[in-house]
Amino acid sequence: MTTPSPDEAPDDRSAHLTGHERAAPMRPGPTGPLRGVRVVDLTRAVSGPFCTMILGDLGAEVIKVEPPAGDLPRFAGPFTKDDTGRYYGGLFASINRNKLGIVLDLGAPADRERLLKLVDGADVLVENYRSGVMERWGLEYEALHARNPRLVYAAIRGFGDPRTGTSPYVDWPAYDIVAQAMGGLVSMTGPAGHEGVRVGPTIGDLYPAALAAVGVLSALHHARATGEGQMVDVAMVDSIVSLCETAVYRYSYTGVVSAPTGNSHPQLVPFDIFPTKDGQCAIAAPTDNHWKVLCETIGRPDLVADERTRTNGDRVANAVLVHHAIAGWTLERTTAEITAELGGRVPLGPVNDAADLFTDPHVHARDMLVAVEQPGGARPVVFPGCPIRFTATPSGVYRRPPVLGEHTREVLAALDEDGPAPG
Repeated sequence: MTTPSPDEAPDDRSAHLTGHERAAPMRPGPTGPLRGVRVVDLTRAVSGPFCTMILGDLGAEVIKVEPPAGDLPRFAGPFTKDDTGRYYGGLFASINRNKLGIVLDLGAPADRERLLKLVDGADVLVENYRSGVMERWGLEYEALHARNPRLVYAAIRGFGDPRTGTSPYVDWPAYDIVAQAMGGLVSMTGPAGHEGVRVGPTIGDLYPAALAAVGVLSALHHARATGEGQMVDVAMVDSIVSLCETAVYRYSYTGVVSAPTGNSHPQLVPFDIFPTKDGQCAIAAPTDNHWKVLCETIGRPDLVADERTRTNGDRVANAVLVHHAIAGWTLERTTAEITAELGGRVPLGPVNDAADLFTDPHVHARDMLVAVEQPGGARPVVFPGCPIRFTATPSGVYRRPPVLGEHTREVLAALDEDGPAPG
């Protein structure tokens, strides 16, 4: 049997079709603090585009350079039912907003010269090719730095760039799952007593991308103070190693190798996901004051002074007892009832799925879902907004992702006229 596409789902599953009507609208133009910063985006797949998307959300002018065939995720889907043009799918769209899009064939000398002219007026260049690819085109860091000394050149690779530290795996390709595995994350994630599992979001791509954006901003600060650009090198595996700091220090201190613990915490109790009458919720009350409030609320004030549960250390030693006491209370109540009783008094929150996010009052109040226009008259689609906020220079989504080569003519025309690329 063929599984229906999301847009062909039954009526009771079609709320996503009108999600854009409740989401925040796009901004009319860039307003973030990076206005005036020009970024040449040579990235592809996920990690690099997510990095440059962050810079674009913060107001930078990002010019995405694609090969004639386009960035592979552009055509990966999913597509909405009324998107007959198939200009780009959801994966590409989710991380390529706020960008101008041009096409250059970097294997052709004439297009390499056009890229170099673009670099002449740029503040930042970001790429995530394997080590050695840019060198084959004569576009390596040293060549671009000699041409534009103030340029910040950022690279995101699986195992880093030899310029900042050698690796025996420098030539290996990498994807999210490889970074999660080699960086230690898989080994400590999953149900207790089971083999490790990959984290759902592509954190092996997205966390390195976020760190690369931080690195770019740091190098930009230095370049503006000194006139000297530099290379920013972020390895996907290095990033996940840094994310697994708990496992590293725990092994260094005690020799204990962290293993999957499910939703619980090995050093804080209670700190877990609990079943409710209609779903799940997170409850964390490891501190004495929160533990006291929780015990009184669930009708177990005796546990406050009980020698088995009096301190966090006692509760860690008797975690099963604690979990059963709380779960016995949560299972008799809906998630909404638990939220009403404990909200604001004890750290807690419902376990939201994607549909829940579209109705969550916090997500709505913070404009964290944005309706983004689609080309060709297709219905708007919804993506997460920018979580970095400012009081004076708001970040945000102001431009839909580009159709392949959409801005090539105007960007190159501006270069030929020795003027700034259009914003």
